Amino acid sequence: MNVQATSMHRYLDYQGQLLSPLPAWADIQTLQGFYRDMVLTRVYDNKAVALQRTGKLGTYPSHLGSEAIGIAVGRALRQDDVFVPYYRDMPAMWARGIAMEKNLQYWGGDERGSDFAFNDQPCRDLPFCVPIATQCTHAVGVAAALKIQGGHHAALVTCGDGATSKGDFLESINCAGAWNIPLVFVINNNQWAISVPRKLQCGAEFLSDKAKGAGMPGITVDGNDIIAMYDIIMKSLDRARKGKGATLIEAVSYRLGDHTTADDASRYRSEDELQQAWQYEPVKRLKAFLMSQSAWSEDDEKHWLAHCRKVVEEAVERYLAIAPQPPEAAFDYLYEQPTDDMHPQRDAIINKAMRMQGGRHG
Repeated sequence: MNVQATSMHRYLDYQGQLLSPLPAWADIQTLQGFYRDMVLTRVYDNKAVALQRTGKLGTYPSHLGSEAIGIAVGRALRQDDVFVPYYRDMPAMWARGIAMEKNLQYWGGDERGSDFAFNDQPCRDLPFCVPIATQCTHAVGVAAALKIQGGHHAALVTCGDGATSKGDFLESINCAGAWNIPLVFVINNNQWAISVPRKLQCGAEFLSDKAKGAGMPGITVDGNDIIAMYDIIMKSLDRARKGKGATLIEAVSYRLGDHTTADDASRYRSEDELQQAWQYEPVKRLKAFLMSQSAWSEDDEKHWLAHCRKVVEEAVERYLAIAPQPPEAAFDYLYEQPTDDMHPQRDAIINKAMRMQGGRHG
């Protein structure tokens, strides 16, 4: 699908001009907050890529271009809902209250980056899921449990467009529809499943059409319009909490960066396509609207960027100051309880580390 397609839900056009009246919740203060969130997570993203390039972070998946999707998800969820993310979801997790350094820990290869709370409160959210679409099956289980518990809570799961071609995704939406569970699926249709373009992945005009076979509503939203994204996600979560079942949301965006820092997107997509996509990106669009309402200025931009850089640098400093885990920690996250054959292997790693440490000090 072309990111210029008009047959999708949106409030702002590509120049940041209103196409229809704003929803009641969308006051200027809220939209300013959304803009600040998106700018901050974009500054973080740039820094994370730089850390990977200088050997201070492992392979990292940029979320450049999907800030509106992530911030809308993170801000629409309630604390007692359950978020089931995929690997390109730092903005949503940050908006949920999870510290930046936790994200850096995770991509730095430290499993403790998946041990988090948000705003110092217990967190039921799941950690990042790197395998494609398997998080969808987890989300079905979570949402089924929420329904059995009888509370007014919902789960939300995200995935990329490539995940919708997997059996895990199709089985998950089938179960979600059949079981009438409180679950919202959000597809980040960023046009590329690594090097496979959207047009080769699925013959349907919209990925949201896949909801029909599952017996649930399917909605296509402009993923570069944070107002539309938040509005639809909020309504879908409310519907789920009221026991009216699951919803599938297709958020049409564009992956402005490489698939990960291990990828080179210039090998499979044209520079002209990329430059065209930059015209529709979410941060510039909301900024244009706010400036047209005299609700943002270039001075505001300058001061906010300086604040963002400070916040990100402080998070990086905290990350780099974290003491590394001992070598035997590699055995501690495989299973809930270690198997019998793991104990001697773990002991051998500890003994080897002690001998090496003795040698260094001897």
